[in-house]
Amino acid sequence: MASPPLMSRLLSCVNSSKSAANAALSTSLFLGTTRGQCRYALRLAHAVAETRDFDGFKRYPGERSATFIQNMLRNLRGSSSEETEKALGQCGFSLTDDLVTDVISRHALDWRPAYVFFNWVSKKSGYLPGSAVYNEILDVLGKMNRFEEVTQVLEEMSKRKGLFDERTYGVLLNRYAAAHKVDEAINIFYGRRGFGLETDLVAFQALLLWLCRYKHVESAETLFYSMKNEFGTDIRTMNIILSGWCVLGDVREAKRFWKDIIASKCTPDRFTYAIFIKALTKKGKLGSAMRLFQGMWQKGLGPDVVICNCVIDALCFKKRIPQALEVFHEMKERGCLPNTATYNSLIKHMCKIGRMVKVEELVSEMESIGGDCLPNAITFSYLLKSIQRPEEVPKLLGQMEKNECKMTSDLYNLVLRLYLGWDCQERVRNTWNDMERSGMGPDQRSYTIMIHVLYERGRLKEALHYFEEMVSKGMRPEPRTEILVNDMKSNIKEGDDDHRRQRTLKRDESAQRPRSRKEKVTQGLP
Repeated sequence: MASPPLMSRLLSCVNSSKSAANAALSTSLFLGTTRGQCRYALRLAHAVAETRDFDGFKRYPGERSATFIQNMLRNLRGSSSEETEKALGQCGFSLTDDLVTDVISRHALDWRPAYVFFNWVSKKSGYLPGSAVYNEILDVLGKMNRFEEVTQVLEEMSKRKGLFDERTYGVLLNRYAAAHKVDEAINIFYGRRGFGLETDLVAFQALLLWLCRYKHVESAETLFYSMKNEFGTDIRTMNIILSGWCVLGDVREAKRFWKDIIASKCTPDRFTYAIFIKALTKKGKLGSAMRLFQGMWQKGLGPDVVICNCVIDALCFKKRIPQALEVFHEMKERGCLPNTATYNSLIKHMCKIGRMVKVEELVSEMESIGGDCLPNAITFSYLLKSIQRPEEVPKLLGQMEKNECKMTSDLYNLVLRLYLGWDCQERVRNTWNDMERSGMGPDQRSYTIMIHVLYERGRLKEALHYFEEMVSKGMRPEPRTEILVNDMKSNIKEGDDDHRRQRTLKRDESAQRPRSRKEKVTQGLP
């Protein structure tokens, strides 16, 4: 490691310029400091200089400190883990769980710097992070399918009591199920007692929920019946399995399980009806769904807003918008108040058919009601898709901010696609930078959008740059993207070969050109 006096001199030069740091390095070589120490110190000084806020991160806690560390990690990307950890150790951060989780979350799609930073915090900084920090890094690693590192973090957590909590359990179930590691997810459930948690019904339902969410419904149902003696049968657990079959789109299996529910001692509740009606509408069986829907009113089991929303959306999809509006007004008359999702269903289909006056009326109504009816990210995604000019985007985002609706990665990608379509290059760069600062991207989808649009525009080298950056972050390209990349490489190679042939041809023509009398006279002169 570089000596403290040298590091102090270099960091004191940061606020002036990199050249000042270079000058300090030259002086230090005459003071007995090794060249290796100097190179390390200079790299750190440059990395800190490029953050443009060397002192600010110490004076201001929270977001500003997180931004400083994020920038520093980006500038040290080519460095080894040891060099990055040394650099972090030189900066004197005042660590808190909020700061550490903020930095890790900003690298949600770039696990390497997040993991290096976490290891430095947990092992070498002298700070003992809490559960929130461990949960955040587990989520990032699991999302990027880095399960070897996940195991290492769990082993470290087992050395301290109280770190493994319900949030940890939920994160692990989510990430293992998403990666189709069913056995590992089940083992997490059975291993709860080893971390000081009970294997109760709520935990079991959570396991079934995550398995069904990622289409492992058959495994979930088998597990449900195998644990029947221990946990019994209740309608909430059976609703999870029914929902799994419905999400999978297997109406035949959903009907079979519906009959199992009716045959059991469990009485279907509103959620059961909601799940089954949704499955029927998604498969286009609107007649059966409407009969169940009307039957609920007749039985006094009034449909809730979720069921009404499902019916309204299905009617709109079938272009039966007048009937959808009838259900919309009927639910309000019967005391079933609409929510944001209700309005979103109507807005989505109104935008598609260009009834923008009615859309503005519905959005205005949402804003005036407030509460559960305020426009959300989904609302603004429909509105963004319907705009025609780039000047309209900032206005709509301003309206979004006024409604306290925060940006999401999907919205960023939508705005990115819009600006690319209009060829607004500066706005594309600004959107990309905003995504990086917010920690919501760029994700795999962002890179895919950039690569494909740049390819269509003939900007092949730029497209390849984004592809290489995506792969360097551990993101897996889609098959269609790989096909484009192979085509781009082939085109670039052919272009380079053509350029070399043209240069060779010009050189040959120049050599064969008859020399002038002056050239002949001067030939051979010194």
